[in-house]
Amino acid sequence: MQTVKPRRRQARGERRIAQLLDAAADVFATDGYTAATTNAIAAAAGVSPGTLYQFFPNKQSMAEALADQYIAALAVAHDQAADRRIAGVPLDDVINQMVDPAIRIASENHGFTAVFHFSGRLQSAVTDQVDGLIAIRVPELDPSRRRLIALVTVKIFEALLPAVLSASGRTRTEITGELKRVLRAYLLDISD
Repeated sequence: MQTVKPRRRQARGERRIAQLLDAAADVFATDGYTAATTNAIAAAAGVSPGTLYQFFPNKQSMAEALADQYIAALAVAHDQAADRRIAGVPLDDVINQMVDPAIRIASENHGFTAVFHFSGRLQSAVTDQVDGLIAIRVPELDPSRRRLIALVTVKIFEALLPAVLSASGRTRTEITGELKRVLRAYLLDISD
């Protein structure tokens, strides 16, 4: 009987955490990370600030918890791209395999852009993924140059992501196409 209560409490706690993180994503997306407050997040979740503080000490810890969720989702997309032998795959296909899932994940998680701008850990994880793909495609590339190329690639994506996400229909498709063209032009000859 004692094992049932902790499980019930744990499940309830997990639901509350999910509720708080959903509210944090909403507030981050609407107000931006800097302007967001724990009071606004608590209000959006329909709980008291004290309840929020039982699970998260501050908004940064909430942003990092969201970053962990986004990193996990992006890792799945990365693993699928890396599992395919990308060394001989056309660059356009590799870009599609990375950009399309990342845009889908950002679209499905409305707080993604705000957290991406804030979280160095999320940016670093994405940069690591791009770095790893470049290493597979161009194994002879100097690691410091490869890391720089990965960082610039991620910054290009970050800069254009808000334009992609704010568009819809044909315009979104066109902006996504332009993002891919920019990345292709940048990555086309990375061995120089």
